[in-house]
Amino acid sequence: MTIPRDALTEIRLLVFDLDGTLVDSKQDLALSVNAMRQQMGLGPLPLDLIASYVGHGVTTLVQRALGDQASEENMEKGLAFFLEYYRLHMLDNTTPYPGVREALQELGDRKLAVLTNKPANFTREMLARLELAPCFSYIYGGNSFPRKKPDPMGVERLMSDLMASPQQTMIVGDSDTDVLTGRNARVWTCGVTYGFGAHTLEDVPPDLLIADLRELPLLLDSRKSA
Repeated sequence: MTIPRDALTEIRLLVFDLDGTLVDSKQDLALSVNAMRQQMGLGPLPLDLIASYVGHGVTTLVQRALGDQASEENMEKGLAFFLEYYRLHMLDNTTPYPGVREALQELGDRKLAVLTNKPANFTREMLARLELAPCFSYIYGGNSFPRKKPDPMGVERLMSDLMASPQQTMIVGDSDTDVLTGRNARVWTCGVTYGFGAHTLEDVPPDLLIADLRELPLLLDSRKSA
């Protein structure tokens, strides 16, 4: 942990990633990608390989999944099919990670927001159907701003909206994209080791690393962690 313990108690705004941080969406994303590949006459890809493509937005996901078949025409067809298929199947297997509901309830005295590179409409529908949406003051997706994470635009907007300084703000995510976003916005960063992007945190370490989201409220509240 590189963040001073007394600084933890000053954090008032928590900005969460979605896939790999709040929800385990790995299987539904992979099944949707492989359904798209099948539709286009391509064979399936391993689940873990597809998961490694997640985190940079749907266009990048489809482009990587198509590989050398990612022509302009195939990208247009692939994106359209993936978005429609995933819209229908995004909650077939997706659930919050263990401890997420409890952690969000414990953190309720702070301002909470979601900033993901997933399209905003999918994000809001997913959180609403999982009954997590009421926990958050704002829910922003990859198309909410002109630039996606790791650009700091979304975090800076949230700090402005919720009147929090960089020293009072922490971004929580499972990948290097989230850590780089935090660094670019000059806010604290927290990585989770259970997400499918966690292997990327080895090269881009966060200020704080946790294995269960329920650890976070304890660390941020000195009275409970004492």
